[in-house]
Amino acid sequence: MLSRLAESLVPVVGRLTVTTDSDADLAEGSIIAANHSSLADPAVVLASLRRLGVEPVVLAAAGLWRIPVLGRALARDGHIPVYRRDARARDALDGAAEALARGRLVLIYGEGGIPLRRDAGEAAPEAFRSGLARLVDRTGAPVIPLGQAGSRRITSGSVTKQIAGLCTAPLRRPGLHVHVGAPVVLTGDVPNRTLHARAAVTDAWRKAAERLAERIALAA
Repeated sequence: MLSRLAESLVPVVGRLTVTTDSDADLAEGSIIAANHSSLADPAVVLASLRRLGVEPVVLAAAGLWRIPVLGRALARDGHIPVYRRDARARDALDGAAEALARGRLVLIYGEGGIPLRRDAGEAAPEAFRSGLARLVDRTGAPVIPLGQAGSRRITSGSVTKQIAGLCTAPLRRPGLHVHVGAPVVLTGDVPNRTLHARAAVTDAWRKAAERLAERIALAA
């Protein structure tokens, strides 16, 4: 349901385009690793993946499950809550491993959160947490890097600025772009796998950001 809803709503607030590497392969049982820059980008990513025929299981902050309507939709669709700084945090990896074993694609944000920057510009993904690498270590699943750019033009900065951005987005309709890279196989120990995953997602993000070069001032 969330993928269908995202596909319907995202074109209202922005102009979404999607590209893929020539050897991109959204195979069953793969992990999709994306950069996280805005509250709006999960919808952008889900809408783009639905265009490509994919509806992944998403690892998301557990607090979303406390929102009445959204929480029920997340639970019904089989998405996975992530309890940060909680003993239940390991349950997310268990749920993700089970979903991969069933042939589902699992979407994970390696950074584990949204950057605190207040500007609306683009910047490379921040340091990744170890969860993605540990999931790969446990399952052996390939990682599909996904880069998205433009969502900070919808929501970024203070709460007031984010609300204003969302309300005016249908008038502005900023450019949004998602690029899906070729699968990568992570090797080595967890720190090396984490660095490799971040580098692959950064490359995909850069390709997405370059598509919007005329509209987005790239940060360092």
